[in-house]
Order: sequence, then C-alpha cells, then structure tokens
Amino acid sequence: MADVLILRAADDEYVAAMQWYAERSISAALGFEAAVSSAITLIATLPNWHPACDGRHRFVIVRGYPFQVIYRIDGPASIVVVAIAHCSREPDYWRHR
Repeated sequence: MADVLILRAADDEYVAAMQWYAERSISAALGFEAAVSSAITLIATLPNWHPACDGRHRFVIVRGYPFQVIYRIDGPASIVVVAIAHCSREPDYWRHR
C-alpha cells in the first residue's frame, strides 16, 4: 500500500466539509468521515485503477456524498491528495496545487 500525503489545502476542504455536515447532523458527519477514509484507502491500495482528470491527476468519488478526492501519483509508493472537492465547485480550481 502506498503512502498518502494530504496537502494542507485538501485537508482544509475536508475540515470545512466536516464542520458543515456536523452542524446539520452528527451521523452525516461521521458518514462523510468514513466515506473519505474509505476513498483514501482505495487510492492507497489501487492508485492506478481510478479515472484520470488530466495527464497527471486521478479522482475517486466519495460514496454517498457530492465530493471527489483528487490525487496524483508521485512515485511507486507515494500519493498526494491535492483536493477533496465538492462536485459543484469550479472543476479545475485545484490545478495550481
């Protein structure tokens, strides 16, 4: 399994989404937390298996939530999560990361 580094900007997106869900429903926040964790585990286990966003990045949809985890493979055992993006956001806002 590859090591996964989550960029600060992606972590900030995750924290903001968790806060939003927690303000509305603790169970929704816990479900979001579990779904993101599952997506990251899937990325670490099968990094090349997921669809490409461009020539460098791939993504996984967060099951049950309107988010996607966008990542790049930086080496045989190194993955960088660049965004935990809401699906309604500007599609390429994270490319500068």
